[in-house]
Amino acid sequence: MTLPLRGVIPPMITPLLENLELDTVGLERLIEHLIKGGVHGIFLLGTNGEGPSLDYRIRKQLVAETCKIVAHRVPVLVGITDTSLACSLEMANYSKQVGADMLVLAPPYYFPISQAEMVRYLEIIVPQLELPFLLYDIPSCTNLHLNLSTIKRAAQLGAIGVKDSSGDLGALYSIIEAFKDDGNFSVIAGAELFLSDVVMHGGHGVVAGGANIFPRLFVDLYEASVRKDLGQVARLRQKILQIHATLYNLGDSSTRSIMAIKGSLSLLGICSDYMAPPLHAFEAKDRQRISDYLAGFEWVEGGIRH
Repeated sequence: MTLPLRGVIPPMITPLLENLELDTVGLERLIEHLIKGGVHGIFLLGTNGEGPSLDYRIRKQLVAETCKIVAHRVPVLVGITDTSLACSLEMANYSKQVGADMLVLAPPYYFPISQAEMVRYLEIIVPQLELPFLLYDIPSCTNLHLNLSTIKRAAQLGAIGVKDSSGDLGALYSIIEAFKDDGNFSVIAGAELFLSDVVMHGGHGVVAGGANIFPRLFVDLYEASVRKDLGQVARLRQKILQIHATLYNLGDSSTRSIMAIKGSLSLLGICSDYMAPPLHAFEAKDRQRISDYLAGFEWVEGGIRH
């Protein structure tokens, strides 16, 4: 795997059947949809992938099937975050066995921990990891916003990058500045609206949920940002703002963007939209609104329809 990790890496949703088994047919269609769209990697078992809600049998099946289908065409990243050190290591070891390329590690959730406790945790778990890992800052789910000192210590221990989903653009700029001379450390935005800002300021890419639906749109925005084509960046970013104003704005659930992504993929005939409890799919009324939004979304592969 070439370092630093760059580009658009969708946090892939997990296609499920009504009985909550893995939708393997939908999984293959989704992966081919992403790769055809030009993505630079695939991230499994993150927030959009409903990782914490899936039992370990399904998690392992997802990782194994994805690695088999992807067949090293793009890097496969696996989220191993858990409340239990042993369970995180179990997923890390299994991911290595079935051919994953990288691990993604956030602070253990449930107990609020300090920066010092997170550093000690890293000092315990990292020597036991057999794959490269990306540090994951998602304070909305872990109650800990990783500070720059903790991120630097993770890099000393072997982290090859950080995915920052804090929503704090200033913090992202500080990380970019701190690691600007490290050619092997990636700074990846977790907020898709930050893609152009981060890349044009020296960052490396984005983990964008919307890229599950429109991978080529996000890839085109990434490439325009690398070129610093400000006109194209403005046009493409406006399309992403449209996604946020429509698809991501249905209902009042804090997980509505995940529901919208799964609903969109279902309506596009790519995979099912069943979700693992406590999350749930949209009802018929909102599914129709998604269908209307998709029909009015003037995007064609490779550009904007004029």
